[in-house]
Amino acid sequence: MEIHPETPPEGTLMTARFREEDIKRMMGHLRLMGTPFGIAFVDRPILSNSRPALLAAEFAREQGKFQSFHEAVFAAYFSHGIDIGDLDALGQIAGDVGIDAGALAGAVKSGKYLPLLEKTKEDAARLGVTGVPTFIINDKRSIVGAQSLDVFRKTLRDG
Repeated sequence: MEIHPETPPEGTLMTARFREEDIKRMMGHLRLMGTPFGIAFVDRPILSNSRPALLAAEFAREQGKFQSFHEAVFAAYFSHGIDIGDLDALGQIAGDVGIDAGALAGAVKSGKYLPLLEKTKEDAARLGVTGVPTFIINDKRSIVGAQSLDVFRKTLRDG
């Protein structure tokens, strides 16, 4: 699911989308949630358009490299502040995990995966997904956003 699908292809300044105090609160929450898992979150001045990364991930899936590509894109964006809407940056990430960068760029530019992305968006809307990540449990309960393990435990217990 796209993060802020209305974001222009070149991305947008975080401060153009969110108030500064909201950015600080959000980043503080992410850092707090990530620390126990060794995940570092850096301040990012740009909110990337996530569409190219999602399309590239589908190419990575076809190459049998989805998990490694997914983890590398996550780290690039959240821990290193790299613009995942930039096809050259995605090509570098792809190369780092053993995917041909040129083939990935060609696949993304071809539009081959756009119907799949649209179907995913429709499925998410039908399920009531409003944020990323969203965890749906037993097709009836959901957890939205970066939440503590206690929230997951309680939701699973109350099932």
